[in-house]
Amino acid sequence: MRKAELDSVREVGAALEKELSRAVVGYAEAKRMLLVSLLAGGHVLLEGVPGVAKTTLVKALARLLGLTEGFSASLDGVPHRGFSRVQFTPDLMPSDVLGSLVFNPATRDFEVRFGPVFTYFLLADEINRAVPRTQSALLEAMQERQVTIGGRTYPLESRSAGKFFFVAATQNPVEQEGTYPLPEAQLDRFLARIIVEYPASIEEEKSIYELHMGRLSEPLEDLEKVAEPSWVVSAQEAVATGVEVPDEVLAYVAKLVRATRPSVFPPIAEYFELGASPRAGIALIRAAKAHAALRGSAVVEEIDVRFVLFPVLNHRVIPNLEKVVEVESAQGRFAARYKVIREGLSLAERVASQ
Repeated sequence: MRKAELDSVREVGAALEKELSRAVVGYAEAKRMLLVSLLAGGHVLLEGVPGVAKTTLVKALARLLGLTEGFSASLDGVPHRGFSRVQFTPDLMPSDVLGSLVFNPATRDFEVRFGPVFTYFLLADEINRAVPRTQSALLEAMQERQVTIGGRTYPLESRSAGKFFFVAATQNPVEQEGTYPLPEAQLDRFLARIIVEYPASIEEEKSIYELHMGRLSEPLEDLEKVAEPSWVVSAQEAVATGVEVPDEVLAYVAKLVRATRPSVFPPIAEYFELGASPRAGIALIRAAKAHAALRGSAVVEEIDVRFVLFPVLNHRVIPNLEKVVEVESAQGRFAARYKVIREGLSLAERVASQ
């Protein structure tokens, strides 16, 4: 049974990636990491300049799972939508996301108005435009998979009922005016931060134009459902229980994570002021297991860890600012931070491989 479940993860995962390419050209690694985050039971932050299909990618995946804004399911009598999109702005309040108690004059009592967080897929668009108070409102929902309104707690996930909760947030790293950087505690709630860059080649760029030039509607509107929402829950269980992590890979991950800490490996201080925590190592293992399942393996190998390394750890380490400034002259202000983190992780990886 376990092998059949893992075969389903590989087959459906491949079908999802193939169908995603009908709506979004290129970005193969971003598509794979989006699936990895979902199957690992985590949340994902997509970071990139405007117009590189961050929102489209998330909406397309939700559509392939049959989770549209018209989809609705009930959990403990509470309605949950298939897909909710919240455009984060400076005036957005926590109650606009979670919900609130509203007085009903007819019954002379307070009743709950559930917010858009009661959903399967929550798209938090431009999350860094909201004030920290609203950003932190997602903390309980993302970590505990529950929301408290008026002293009562409501679950957002029920695995026995095939109901999952997944947050995909986007942010633009270029604009600084009118934005509020995510606090470290909130960043740590995201399993991965996927850096969505410009198209990799001129052929890829031309393919994007060709996909859109003969139509008015978005290509994702042509996508058909590939799997049921309940498949996600069964696939997450298959990944968690059916994919093994050998002792040598576990030791490799432990050495790698420790090598990011200047207190443990002093040479890494050239790249990092603060290294990764044990929670980062847990996330790395979970993501590696999901990647192994997607490539059809029931055993995690070092190649799985290396694939997910940068997306899982890039927001969990603090780069050396002096090194970032040094690299800026050659790489530019926005690419410098990513480059320093990549070089530091590459050094940590070499140390772990010894």
